[in-house]
Amino acid sequence: MRGKKLLPETVVCPPFLALGEVRKVVARSHVSLGAQNVFWEEQGAFTGEVSTRMLTEVGATHVILGHSERRALFGETDATVNKKLIHALAAGLTPIVCVGEDAAARTEGKEKEFVAAQLKGALRDLHLRHKERILFAYEPVWAIGTGKAAAPADAVAMHAFIRSLVPDLLVGIKPAQFSVLYGGSVDGANAYAFLREDEIDGLLVGGASVKLSEFSKILEAAADVLEARAA
Repeated sequence: MRGKKLLPETVVCPPFLALGEVRKVVARSHVSLGAQNVFWEEQGAFTGEVSTRMLTEVGATHVILGHSERRALFGETDATVNKKLIHALAAGLTPIVCVGEDAAARTEGKEKEFVAAQLKGALRDLHLRHKERILFAYEPVWAIGTGKAAAPADAVAMHAFIRSLVPDLLVGIKPAQFSVLYGGSVDGANAYAFLREDEIDGLLVGGASVKLSEFSKILEAAADVLEARAA
């Protein structure tokens, strides 16, 4: 990132056990700290769970909710994502809410219905306060970990759909209160192609985030887009 005047907003979300150590590393940088999950109760007898209070005490400002792997492997539903979202916002955390269709929905041409149902479930009974912010991450399940990213045009179409639907579900929400990220086999080679699209506000990076050279290329691409837009 040397020589870059504009630095992209960056959030790293390590495993729970690494949060404390990573906080020390990013403390004097522009990088924010996030977690990969959280429970919906602040305290109580919930063996093995991590609460919003624990995250804020360790310095986390963001938290990922409803990642496709959590849904597929641990049985998370839109209802549980909703409960986590409400508590995360109440704790002052910025949630990163993940949505995305599976291969079957995409093949049947029902990807928008699939994502709409996820959004409606996650945002049910939610009332956003003035300074609260939500990040939505579109992660097509069929693209995660496969090395086959969605075509930028397909991602743009879904982002536009999400951007149009959210204000209907959260009446009064302002454009500055939410962003839409893309996640799904993002790497250093394709990051710029996604980021240069106006509908794509950022990226949710998976496997490439633990490869220093790839992650550096993604950050460089983000900085290049910022500088191009500022020119």
